[in-house]
Amino acid sequence: MYLRVRHATTYRYATPVSFGLHRLMLRPRDSFDLRLVDTALAISPQANLRWMHDVYGNPVAIADFATPADTLEIVSELTVERFGSALPRSRLEPGAALTGVVYSDGERIVLQPYLARAAADPDGVIERWLADFRARLGEGSGHLLRDLAHAIYTELHYAVRYDEGTQHPADTLRLGQGSCRDYAWLFIELARRMGFAGRFVTGYIHDQSPDAAGLVSPVGLTHAWADVFIPGDGWVEFDPTNDLVADHQLLRIAVARVPEDASPIAGSFTGPPGSFVGLSVGVLIEPDEGATVQTG
Repeated sequence: MYLRVRHATTYRYATPVSFGLHRLMLRPRDSFDLRLVDTALAISPQANLRWMHDVYGNPVAIADFATPADTLEIVSELTVERFGSALPRSRLEPGAALTGVVYSDGERIVLQPYLARAAADPDGVIERWLADFRARLGEGSGHLLRDLAHAIYTELHYAVRYDEGTQHPADTLRLGQGSCRDYAWLFIELARRMGFAGRFVTGYIHDQSPDAAGLVSPVGLTHAWADVFIPGDGWVEFDPTNDLVADHQLLRIAVARVPEDASPIAGSFTGPPGSFVGLSVGVLIEPDEGATVQTG
């Protein structure tokens, strides 16, 4: 399946401002399940770009601006080929459903950053919710992580948030609501407390299959979910926002240990107080029947 993705982000200011370096994570890595066919990146005002791989191996563009402006527009266009998941829903068996997971010594060394908790819980909000979840495990599917994603999906209220940053997992539980990035971060910190290695994933979700009518998160926005490393299966995608597991509708762009390391666009500006007027983000994903493969 070929897909064309257009991701446009526009920042508006009341007066021309100067821009600091901006870090752009808008380009996926090629893999067996997602192949990058073509890419284009347009930025206004004009910027000099320097490409690098970050500590996680994500492709990152560093944009350096020389001209002040009252509008900053960044448009990423991708053509990707999405293959079926290597782990269909039917393959996700109970395994170590109640006892967690056992990693080899070698796996544990590599996975240590993703096993370490990154969100403190001084009031025990996360631990109390987790204890209640464990007490109800007999009512679930028999697979610990699938049940965890389903519990977040059913017990919390999805809410689009346009402000920057990710809620603390304890705040998401206290409020009983959050955005996709809040759901993903909560899932990861709960999974880590159960002994699983988890990482944060940003990207997109598309709605092309007949049975996708139940998607909770809007298709026209960026999306976030979680990866958990399961021995024998590798990194498996869990999307608690839409109650999806290893689903082909998820289009991965970047992965990180914590949400702030996987932000699609991060940067700064210098201007008078009150300069910032607003931000708009639009994502369009559609089939690309005319995509061709370049060889040679």
